[in-house]
Amino acid sequence: MSDSDTPEFVGEHDIDQTTLDIIESTLSNTRYEMDRVLETTAISPVIREQSDQFPLIADAEGRMVMGQFGSAIETILENSSFDRADLEDGDVIATNDPYMCAGAVSHTPDMLLLRPIFYDGDLVGFSSQWGNLMDVGGKTPGSMPVQARTIFEEGMRLPPVKLYKQGVIDEELLESFAHNTRLPDHAEADIKALAAGTKAAETRICELCDRFGKETYLEACDAILDRTRDGMIDLIHEFVPEGERYTFEDHVDDDGLGNGPIKLHLEIYREGDTVYLDWTGTDEQVPGTVNFLLNEKMFKMFTGVFLIMAFDPLLTFNDGYYDLFEVTLPEGSVLQPEFPAALGNRLPLMARQFDVLQATFSKLIEGFSVAGSYGTSPNLVYAGTDSDGNDFQMLEILYGGIPARPGGDGLDGHSWWPMFRTVPAEYQEAYYPLSIDEYSTRAGTGGAGEFRGGHGITKVYTFEEDGAITFQDDRAHTYPWGVDGGKYGGTSEKRLLRADGTEEDLPSKVENVAVAAGDKLVFSTAGGGGLGDPLDREPTVVAGEVERGLVSAAAARAEYGVVVADDGTVDQAATEERREEIRSSRGEPSQFDYGPLPDEETLAARIREERDTFENRHS
Repeated sequence: MSDSDTPEFVGEHDIDQTTLDIIESTLSNTRYEMDRVLETTAISPVIREQSDQFPLIADAEGRMVMGQFGSAIETILENSSFDRADLEDGDVIATNDPYMCAGAVSHTPDMLLLRPIFYDGDLVGFSSQWGNLMDVGGKTPGSMPVQARTIFEEGMRLPPVKLYKQGVIDEELLESFAHNTRLPDHAEADIKALAAGTKAAETRICELCDRFGKETYLEACDAILDRTRDGMIDLIHEFVPEGERYTFEDHVDDDGLGNGPIKLHLEIYREGDTVYLDWTGTDEQVPGTVNFLLNEKMFKMFTGVFLIMAFDPLLTFNDGYYDLFEVTLPEGSVLQPEFPAALGNRLPLMARQFDVLQATFSKLIEGFSVAGSYGTSPNLVYAGTDSDGNDFQMLEILYGGIPARPGGDGLDGHSWWPMFRTVPAEYQEAYYPLSIDEYSTRAGTGGAGEFRGGHGITKVYTFEEDGAITFQDDRAHTYPWGVDGGKYGGTSEKRLLRADGTEEDLPSKVENVAVAAGDKLVFSTAGGGGLGDPLDREPTVVAGEVERGLVSAAAARAEYGVVVADDGTVDQAATEERREEIRSSRGEPSQFDYGPLPDEETLAARIREERDTFENRHS
């Protein structure tokens, strides 16, 4: 990297350490305050209950100083009808078009609001917040159709426009957008709540400028970016070897139209201070809605987050290290689809790119055992008109097993976004015509290992009104892999139990399947991959899980070599004998256990047949 490529924030900073720490801590706390303001102001459960939103605080150049998803401010301004000189105090820009913000929001239900922040008439930064709206129109409730082939079928798209001008909301613009949704009151309230979140950041930043002075605040933003960059350079030199290339690939099952498996291929290598991440070899975009428009800065953020969380969790996530990563995203691939490709159900690819990233690093970083593969994070929509003529629409995000991690088991039924939560069953039963008959750990789906993968969950819904369900999931045909001797996790399953006694197994991605009052949906998510040799797991831990019903006695014996006596204790002699029997009969454990996968051609035929059978049954 030449000196001319070095960011201008790098260098000596005229700010004392105490002041810098105070400003950095205040911005960090402000990020969480933005979330809290939004959650207590929004009315949709996907935001209010599940926290499906992400805040960001940027400097005057649009570089993220505090946040999680990376900044797309420059792209948003480039795709608007105005530029920086046209921004005024009180303006708030809104957009939900992924193609107009380079994938900073990745499907149309995500609405992003961006507020320029002024102090004494000067632009000192930006705050933004985006959240998942319940509906933005399109061909299916929830605006995440499975069978769409273009983004035009996925709802109302708002280009970057000023929703607020000098503090005054454009009510006609908001009403026009909300009018095109199935839940206009939700859309209006949630969008205003997003604006309130950005306002909280403006208030805190102006307070910092009042306290320390504008110039000191701006200098602190540069110093925070520079400090993170220095820390990342140290991590790169310590943990990313130079001169070697490392690759990994994994698959998403299908696109919901019978096309699959869908390959993601990543190569990582280092030259000097720069880490190169090349997705060449990844499959071309697909006709269905699982394409993921991966924002380059977002992926740089994900990469840095991995290194920071693994090796230096005190470092701040921000744009400071972006020049240290070079990313290749092939045009026309499922990670960089060309307009107007459908994007609504991009979650399977988003989750899988995390899997591929961490697996490649596990090959690259000597002596480092990375976590296994994540289960799934599906969406479920149930919508219709009740017996009193009132429309209803429920949107829920569910979770699979978190993979085992160095030193600990994976979490059961947990989001891979740490701040996300589940919607309480009481909330769903109070506001929607359904009952939750079961919400349980799906025992036996976490991959065996010295550290066990997290189990998936089973949730059973009884529908009390006629309606239709739409959902997207994955890992029904491929398995969440285990690492360093850890075993693969269980796959996802969906079963519809009709009130007339008939049953139907459903694919992992369906759209507008009719349900009647009294029908039940058994929704089962995938587990996470295990880590380390199962024969190294503490036998008393295995026996305890057998007692709690998380692992069967048969699995304890077969996978862990642990023999549990009738009284629930470990039969030490039988366990030692069983473990020696397993060791002598098996080969050396593989680095990655992908499960009993057939070859790609056979798997593709199986996926195509499943889709054809389903479509014929519901045509």
